[in-house]
Amino acid sequence: MSRRDQIRMSEAELAAFLDEQRTLILATNGRDGWPHLMPLWFTVRDGEPWAWTYARSQKVRNLERDARVTWQVEAGESYEQLRGAMGKARVVLHRDLETVSAFGVELFERYTGARPLPEPVLAMLRAQAPKRVALQLVAVEPPVTWDHAKLGGTY
Repeated sequence: MSRRDQIRMSEAELAAFLDEQRTLILATNGRDGWPHLMPLWFTVRDGEPWAWTYARSQKVRNLERDARVTWQVEAGESYEQLRGAMGKARVVLHRDLETVSAFGVELFERYTGARPLPEPVLAMLRAQAPKRVALQLVAVEPPVTWDHAKLGGTY
């Protein structure tokens, strides 16, 4: 078995890993051809990462020109602890207020752990939603994954 095969995560391992993590790094393609990297809060819906951002942000301008992105989520402080996933996707921009609002609630429930969210948080989300878009990252190929702990200390 190749080392690549040894460290690959199963679908269940990937799902559990993404559920544990808090920040997804999204790379969009800038107008000048250089990658534009940004950290985002995210959730996973039906196996696809979703995030939200301001509709007038640079990353949205980039996505309006070119929907191709690369995303990465990684954890670990030393080589033997490194775990992560990287995927290529096309982003679907959701601008519908109902979709964006519902996603904002889902996102904040995940990050606060509160269900239902307190009314002041819901009010803040209702005020934010018209300024935001939801980003659905639709995979163009399966993500690449790694879990160096599977090497058992041998490198």
